[in-house]
Amino acid sequence: MPHFRFELIHQSKKSRARVGRIHTPHGIIETPNFVAVGTNGTPKALDTITTAALDLQLMFCNTYHLLLQPGPEIISQAGGLHKFMNWHRPLITDSGGFQVFSLAQGTVSDELKSRGQKSYSGSVLKITEEGVLFRSYRNGDQILLTPESSIQTQKALGADIIIPLDELPAYSISPSQLRRSLDRTHRWERRSLDEHRKDIRKQAMYAVIHGGVNPELRKLSCEYLTSLPFDGFAIGGSLGKNHAEMFEMLNLMMPYLPNDKPNHLLGIGDLKSVERCLELGIDTMDSSHPTRCARHGLAFTATGGIKILQSTSRTNFNPIDPTCHCFTCQNYQVAYLHHLLKASELTAYTLLTIHNIHFMVQLFSHYRSQIRLDFL
Repeated sequence: MPHFRFELIHQSKKSRARVGRIHTPHGIIETPNFVAVGTNGTPKALDTITTAALDLQLMFCNTYHLLLQPGPEIISQAGGLHKFMNWHRPLITDSGGFQVFSLAQGTVSDELKSRGQKSYSGSVLKITEEGVLFRSYRNGDQILLTPESSIQTQKALGADIIIPLDELPAYSISPSQLRRSLDRTHRWERRSLDEHRKDIRKQAMYAVIHGGVNPELRKLSCEYLTSLPFDGFAIGGSLGKNHAEMFEMLNLMMPYLPNDKPNHLLGIGDLKSVERCLELGIDTMDSSHPTRCARHGLAFTATGGIKILQSTSRTNFNPIDPTCHCFTCQNYQVAYLHHLLKASELTAYTLLTIHNIHFMVQLFSHYRSQIRLDFL
């Protein structure tokens, strides 16, 4: 495909980690790389010009939220999501299904604490072979999301990489239920791919590998989806109840993915996960963790997080990290950031988000260098 390809630059001799480049119509993504989440068309607390200045190469936008507000028609009339956002770098959008299901059932942590067992009630009204009927959290309207309508919405948005509709099953469902969910997801993904290939529009489509933490179902999902002409592969579904379970699942399934196409780990980007995931061969990974931490006053550093709201920060007249070259560290002291947070000034969220995204961009740049040297 001339508008999209993966170029392998270096395979580590120490692990499955690799360095590559994903070529897209809106530029090159160096891999491995961190992908910031721009839920509504921008990372929270930042504008897209500032975000681009941080050298972020790929942003993840949420189809579900953009479908409900402002709607694909408005974005299409604006010239597509890139122009609407004033973002000239690559974009990836999800199918919308993740938000539909996750809003209904809560997190794995909620499930394990028996808080999230909603059986798809509330926002999700019905799941059928056709798709998922859900209720808009904005105005209560009933909306049917199908594999075809999800792709049509993403065509209107115009992202460089799009995702097929998949069902997100709960972590705690039975093996038989998980298998039925996987089979339906595979049928939905095939329908999504068929819809996409009617009018490719220089967009790439990643399949979504499912199967929970069941090794055989993960293998089955890899085998089926890699037999279809997808441009890359995303790893979705329930990834486990803790880091150890996720790493074990990835260790078992990554060898089943092809070397000549990129892969993406959906919704993971906490600092405990990054290095091990890269060792296992992950190319890109998205997470709202750095921006969410910033809004809660946690600033990232190489030696651990700094809690800006703690009392010792009140008289800390140094930058977050004296070795950091981000705008925040070059211009402001921790004591000032502490004051802004205590005063509930919105500028605090912006300054801390700038720092955390800059940290993630530089961290992945460092890992790319380490992989090239076979240190990782």
